[in-house]
Amino acid sequence: MSRPFPSRNFPPSNNFTRVNNKIRAREVRVIGEDGQQLGIITLNDALAMARNKGVDLVEIAAAATPPVCRLVDFGKFRYEQAKKDKEAKKHQHANRVKEIQLSANIDPHDFSVKLTHAIDFLCEEMKVKVTLRFRGREMAHQEFGFQKVRDFVKDLTPFGHPESPPKLIGKGINVMLSPLPRNKRAKNPNQTPVSADEGPDAEPTPIPNNGKAERIPTDATQNGAFSQNPFAELDIASNRT
Repeated sequence: MSRPFPSRNFPPSNNFTRVNNKIRAREVRVIGEDGQQLGIITLNDALAMARNKGVDLVEIAAAATPPVCRLVDFGKFRYEQAKKDKEAKKHQHANRVKEIQLSANIDPHDFSVKLTHAIDFLCEEMKVKVTLRFRGREMAHQEFGFQKVRDFVKDLTPFGHPESPPKLIGKGINVMLSPLPRNKRAKNPNQTPVSADEGPDAEPTPIPNNGKAERIPTDATQNGAFSQNPFAELDIASNRT
């Protein structure tokens, strides 16, 4: 059984932007290069206006009635749009939260490992939620848990700052840390720096003898004998009669 053809009247993709003659509307609301509203005019008049100014007519709000278009150079428009998308993605990445769980009697090695993870998260523009859970009779000595959390936050001072002091919520201590700005944040010590010899500006090691392998003279060559003696491997003693 044959299937009907899909409809061609599907909405355009979000990444698709109509420009100039690709705009499908009789009238458009035009915004000038300086951001001022130029009113609703016909598409032909808007195209003529863009042509006289040496710019493009870019549709920025296709769902509006009538569609909103802007007089701007399309290359500049794409650059500004990519910059906005990058900033939005960075802001979305900064809103991600990673949780680090501690305990009141945590081992020093485990403490350093979790500290390393927290530094990595903060250097990647992520927030870090530090949680310490009390178990059993540990609730009777909450000061040890608060001390562990304070030590953890103190070691993260060059990379992030707490949004509020550590608080006891239920049977645990919680504190949220936000990353410092890049210009105020220390470099991640867990990333291995690239040495000068391995960097892109490193000078190549010179090869002697114009790229040819250097021949090391033997004792026979230094004494004036042949460097490649065809009789050197013969056993003269065994051939004697």
